[in-house]
Amino acid sequence: MIGGMIPGMITVGLTGGIACGKSTVAGMIRAAGVPVLDMDQVSRTVMAPGAPLVDEIGARWPQVVAPDGAGRLAVDRKALGAVIVADPAAKQELERLVHPRVWAWSGAWLEEQAAAGCAVAVVEAALMVETGSWRRFDRLLVVSCDPAVQRSRLRAREGYSEEQADRWLAAQWPVAEKERVAEEAGGAGAVIRNDSDEGDPARAGALSGELRAAWRRLGLPDLPEGQG
Repeated sequence: MIGGMIPGMITVGLTGGIACGKSTVAGMIRAAGVPVLDMDQVSRTVMAPGAPLVDEIGARWPQVVAPDGAGRLAVDRKALGAVIVADPAAKQELERLVHPRVWAWSGAWLEEQAAAGCAVAVVEAALMVETGSWRRFDRLLVVSCDPAVQRSRLRAREGYSEEQADRWLAAQWPVAEKERVAEEAGGAGAVIRNDSDEGDPARAGALSGELRAAWRRLGLPDLPEGQG
């Protein structure tokens, strides 16, 4: 059971545009003692070398799999990413293969957190708004920044050309659309803006302030001082 169907615990869906700082915010929340599940890491687990899903991916896109050092079939995630960013139909097909496994894993994890007595648990996923899966959660937290900042960070972080960066940006909803969904969720949604330069020494403090303000808007228990 996911979302409001888990008694006694508030679930938060954390998402945002690529290169907006979602993982940085997740790290701040985790450092404050709130459990956070990284869905990208879950997808790596269900797509681990030798897993049944790898065979299914290889049957559809043989060019993105190869034996690893132990002779198990493994996915080249960068090659797979290049395939799906260039082909929306391939992206949808991959989601049909991966998402049921990932959501089953996340549901079990949320149940474990509830059983452990957690008041709040967070699930971090990149395409939560695009897929509509944000509706599974009690709250929605969107990390956003200016599209020009996204492009600049992508080019610096990944070494992408301008064309490659634009292709990745086009594969997700514009950040303004994700912000709109959070805003239309009313008290169940909040936006964190993260436009600061990554080299700015004041960036961490500004982002922490944005997180705390958004956390309060969602009606969640205060994060411990000195954390987040």
